[in-house]
Amino acid sequence: MTRTACVIGLGSMGFGAATSLLRAGIAVRGVDRSPRALERFRAAGGATAATPAEGAKGAEIVFVFVVNAEQTDEVLFGQGGAAAALAPGAIVAACATVPPAFAERLGERLAAMRLLMLDAPVSGGAAKAASGEVTIMGGGSPEAFTQAEPFLQAISARVYRLGDTPGLGSRVKMINQLLAGVHLAAAAEAMALGARVGAKLDQLYEVIVNSAGSSWMFQNRAPHMIAGDFTPHSAVEIFVKDLGIVLETGKALDFPLPVAEAAFRQFAAAKAKGLGREDDAAVIKVYPEGGRQ
Repeated sequence: MTRTACVIGLGSMGFGAATSLLRAGIAVRGVDRSPRALERFRAAGGATAATPAEGAKGAEIVFVFVVNAEQTDEVLFGQGGAAAALAPGAIVAACATVPPAFAERLGERLAAMRLLMLDAPVSGGAAKAASGEVTIMGGGSPEAFTQAEPFLQAISARVYRLGDTPGLGSRVKMINQLLAGVHLAAAAEAMALGARVGAKLDQLYEVIVNSAGSSWMFQNRAPHMIAGDFTPHSAVEIFVKDLGIVLETGKALDFPLPVAEAAFRQFAAAKAKGLGREDDAAVIKVYPEGGRQ
C-alpha cells in the first residue's frame, strides 16, 4: 500500500521535505498560497491541492511547514483547514518554530479531535531539507512516533525523541534558535569589522572556518555576506520572530537573556531598515556599507 502525506508550506524547508518524501515512494500532496511554489512541486513529481483540507483528505500524516503559530492555526483550523479533513488517528507534524505553550495547546486541541500530534520543529537549512537530512526535535506520544517513523526517516538524518508530550520539541528548538541567532549576529559583526580593518573577506572566512571562532552559522552565512547575495533562504524577519519567542519566554520565567536580546536588536534594526524579507545574512547591513569591501 502506498503511504500518503500532505505537506503544507512549500518554502525552502517544506519543499525539501516534500521532495524527500517523494523520493521515498510516498504519495505527497503539497499545499501553498504561491502558484509558483505549487507549479515547482508539480514539476518535481508531486500532486497539489487548493486548500489544506483538500490536501489532508485521506493523508496519514500532515506536515505543517509554515512560518509561525498564527499560520499553523490558520492552516489547521481556519476556513478550509486540514484538521477537520483528517481521519481519526492521523498525525499532524507541526514543524514551525512556535512558542512552546502554543505547541502544548495545539496538542490538546488535536487530541480532542482524536488526532495524533508530533511537536516536530526541524533544523538544518534548505540544503539538508532537500537531501532528506534535517534534524527533528520531537515531542509526542510513542504511538505518534511509531506511526510517523517511515515519514520521518524519509526527511531526516536524526530524530530526537524528547518526551511524550507536545511542547518539548519546541522548547529545544527555541534554545537552538537562541544560539543560531546569536551566532549569526556575531558573524555579521565580525565580517563587518573585518571589512573595516581592511582584511580580505575571503581570506578572513577561510581562516575563521579553520579556527576556534567558527560556527555553523558563520560557515553557512558568511559567504552570502562576502558575495553580497541576500536572496532569501531564511529571512531576517524569521529571526525577529524566533528571538522574540526566546525573549518572551525569558520574561515569563524572570530569566535574563542579555546576549539573545542584543542579537534580537540587530535583527529588529535590519527589519526596520526594510530588510525583513531579505536573507537573514542581511543583518550585516546594519553596519556601514554592509561590511563589504
